Amino acid sequence: MRRNSGTGRVDAGPVDAGLDGTRPAGRRATLRPVKAAVVALATVAVLVIGNGLAGAEPAPAPPAPAAPPAAPAPPASPSAPAPAPPSSRAPVAPASVPAAQPAKVTNTYWYTDRRVALWVYSPAMNTNIQVQILLARDWHAKPKEKFPQLTMLDGLRAQDDQSGWIINTKIVDFYKDKNVNVILPIGGESSFYTDWKEPDRGKNYKWETFLMRELPPILENDWRSTDVRGIEGLSMGGSAAMMLAARNPGFYKFAASFSGILQLSSFGMPQAIQFAVRDGGGYDSMKMFGPPSDPAWKEHDPYLLVDKLQGTSLYVSSGNGMVGPHDKPSDIPMLATNYSGVGLEMLSRVTSQQFAIQLNRKGIPGQANYRPSGTHTWPYWEFEMMQAWPQAAAALGLSRDAVACRVDGAFRKVWDANKADLGGCLTPSYPVAGGKAQDFAGGRMFTGPKGPKIVTGAIGGAYVAAGGPAGRLGKPTSDELPTRDGKGRLNYFEHGRITWTAKDGTKVLK
Repeated sequence: MRRNSGTGRVDAGPVDAGLDGTRPAGRRATLRPVKAAVVALATVAVLVIGNGLAGAEPAPAPPAPAAPPAAPAPPASPSAPAPAPPSSRAPVAPASVPAAQPAKVTNTYWYTDRRVALWVYSPAMNTNIQVQILLARDWHAKPKEKFPQLTMLDGLRAQDDQSGWIINTKIVDFYKDKNVNVILPIGGESSFYTDWKEPDRGKNYKWETFLMRELPPILENDWRSTDVRGIEGLSMGGSAAMMLAARNPGFYKFAASFSGILQLSSFGMPQAIQFAVRDGGGYDSMKMFGPPSDPAWKEHDPYLLVDKLQGTSLYVSSGNGMVGPHDKPSDIPMLATNYSGVGLEMLSRVTSQQFAIQLNRKGIPGQANYRPSGTHTWPYWEFEMMQAWPQAAAALGLSRDAVACRVDGAFRKVWDANKADLGGCLTPSYPVAGGKAQDFAGGRMFTGPKGPKIVTGAIGGAYVAAGGPAGRLGKPTSDELPTRDGKGRLNYFEHGRITWTAKDGTKVLK
């Protein structure tokens, strides 16, 4: 059975990349990787000369075992984009001053039954911020339960319309069988997810205020998240994950940096970051933390804030810049063609090792995973996401959590005929209005007047938005079918139908 929009994953681009693993834009794109590599390598040299190479690693925890493979998912065609509400920006009070009004959700769009996008109005930033949630495995099956949350931060070139984690990795599939709400803030290009001193390029970045104060009440009150939280990120997002965890002690139970730069105020680092944010969108780091002499640089430096991380489960990883399994070798031995990725990963390795040494000096436990090769690119961050999960799960209270289900009765016959599309079960069957439902890796199955029927992909998302079996459509009366013109898909329900096309997305019709 062919499925509509599926997970909405977009194929990853090439690994010859910019400062966060994405391809640079503009006429000078071919020169930027070389410039970035030169800046990164020069900074590495300064750090090594100034501090000495790190020779120690955190030793408390054994290496995390590789995470189990995610359950299979149906083939995906592009999911319909969700237009963001119009936004405006204006200067506001500093992050140290509580927001004058609470944040609020201004729009919601369900990509699938397990992936939802919220547009959250941030009073601090005076604009709408898109936040996507990958819902916990038992979200539908146990509607009265709450679940721990794991925030995943993006890289320097974060897009305003979609998370790099969605675009470049199998994050949707990986977390399907896990009982955690995965939080994906969208946007924040070159922001380091912090509160800037001044607006820049029309953006009044107050990300720390948003993530620490404005967003949590919405996640906990309306989206059944507990206050048991973790945070992880890649590159810029890795720096920010450690920064936010340290600046807000106890807020996160787990923090992970994948190829993050974990020294921000050391000699030469403010200049390197200035180059990075200039290259990553034309921003000015002076408007973020001020000149290199400004105390704000040290106040946001993970290396100088390690004391505040006591009690937080920590995971730090990086490659070494040498050509690895996901890199294209250049004509120079051991060197990848991803020149900026070479220098940046070397910089990440040096600063991550210095950070690890500082943890050891302070007696703070942590797990370091230093890969023997690899540059600053997405395939390695996807690997680290999976590698870090057992430690994250333990910190979030999920170390013993596992799928426990089987398919019985009337559902079994339908599942046997559609196993290739549905994949394995995620939950036992559970009661819904007027019948039962069961969740699978590739969709959901509902009882109905014409027997069990399958609803999946973007149609499944629209069905949730319409209230599911208790809503205006009632129970499904058909499996997914092709439209008459063959250009889309549809499901029939007791009181209407939902159609999907690649051009128009989903429509709920009577």
